[in-house]
Amino acid sequence: MKFPEHFLWGAASAAYQVEGAYKNDGKGPSIWDEFSKIPGKTKHNTNGQIAVDFYHHYKEDIALMAEMGLKAYRFSVSWSRILPDGEGKVNQEGLAFYEKVIDELQKNQIEPILTLYHWDLPEALQIKYGGWESRHTIDAFLKYCRVLFDNFGNKVRYWITFNEQNVFTSLGYRWASHPPNVSNPKRMFQANHIVNLANARAIQLFHQMVPQGKIGPSFGYGEVYPLTSSPADVLAAVDANQFNNDWWLDVYCRGEYPEKIMCLLKQMHIAPDVTIEDKKTLQAGKPDFLGINYYHGGTVKAPDTEKSTIEKNFDKIDPYLMAGDVQEDTPESRLFQSVENPYLDKTDWGWEIDPIGFRIALRQVYEKYRLPLIITENGLGAFDKLKDGQVDDQYRIDYLNEHLVQVGKAISDGVPVFGFCAWSFTDLLSWLNGYDKRYGFVYIDRNDYSPKSLLRIKKKSFNWYQGIIETNGGKLEVK
Repeated sequence: MKFPEHFLWGAASAAYQVEGAYKNDGKGPSIWDEFSKIPGKTKHNTNGQIAVDFYHHYKEDIALMAEMGLKAYRFSVSWSRILPDGEGKVNQEGLAFYEKVIDELQKNQIEPILTLYHWDLPEALQIKYGGWESRHTIDAFLKYCRVLFDNFGNKVRYWITFNEQNVFTSLGYRWASHPPNVSNPKRMFQANHIVNLANARAIQLFHQMVPQGKIGPSFGYGEVYPLTSSPADVLAAVDANQFNNDWWLDVYCRGEYPEKIMCLLKQMHIAPDVTIEDKKTLQAGKPDFLGINYYHGGTVKAPDTEKSTIEKNFDKIDPYLMAGDVQEDTPESRLFQSVENPYLDKTDWGWEIDPIGFRIALRQVYEKYRLPLIITENGLGAFDKLKDGQVDDQYRIDYLNEHLVQVGKAISDGVPVFGFCAWSFTDLLSWLNGYDKRYGFVYIDRNDYSPKSLLRIKKKSFNWYQGIIETNGGKLEVK
């Protein structure tokens, strides 16, 4: 199996999960710095104060990327490292850090892919305006974007606006398992609308300031299947896809919300307030590409109106199944009921493993929106064990091999996928699950209780991915 010439073989990370240095060199606090102080919100009360200390190890980590042969590295910028209060004076030391990272990547022929927002809103904006519930935060975001476009627009070609807006708005404003720790669907849909406006305006600004660059959002996508061929189950799956996927992607790509879902939210009095000007803004903010984060999809059946039996337990550690059918009267309970898929295995964390679903997802998204795609996340979280100085993560190799084969098949189907960023390059802080849930090609010697040595150790999967990159996919095993 061969991939297109100049395919961007990459890996990804997020600032809060890797950087550490949470108050070094002028950085201000983020909402995650504060949220992680609430007892019981994260496993063993873990936080990103040190994380895996990429801030002080970036040269070492980029040298390992170069050794691997990585063609691209997707990272996020911490907004409060650039603007400590979210909107005021620029912190030059923060800018200098990211300039050094970008320069080091480019020195090693690694394409930087810069994510503007990966969930770490400056705490000052949460306090002053109420975060994403206020339109003032859009203006602050645009100031932040302008600073980055000004400083790095001539260096960075690919930009991501928001990472997994569907996840951070739902977990933050509906499930109270991410900051700002709110459980209110009306507030969630309103905050989500404001993020949509920020996304559209940032894209417009980018096209003015960086016309030679490319920009788009990253979305956590999973196709939803019907449990059976019963027309009622098929309709439930159509509704679930509109609610879980189209509600975001239609806005990104078409500038409008799907009618069915908007009608339902209005009936339930939880729809966002959308002005005529808002509609114009959304129409004018078309992305150049879409980033797809793929872990799994879901399976549903028609909602049971007679009794409220829950056949799939909602678990806050799985952000890709927002199973609202566990609550009394929710949009989900009127549309579909989540169930187990009897044909799929699961990870240690109970996430379904569905490589073919990856091909389905890429095909569906491209046919609907006709934009180039880049895989901005895909990977396996597991309990990796260091034994005699080595990590044998054959299970990760198997997982990635199966998923990459399906990406290759989607490309053969005609889907223009131009890159794949595995999650993640090194082990990192899993937002709610501490440091035991490891994703990286590089093992980091630390645990939930101590940073220990922070030694970097190449796993078996490091050498495997190196071979995949070297042969442009030629070493993938097609079964």
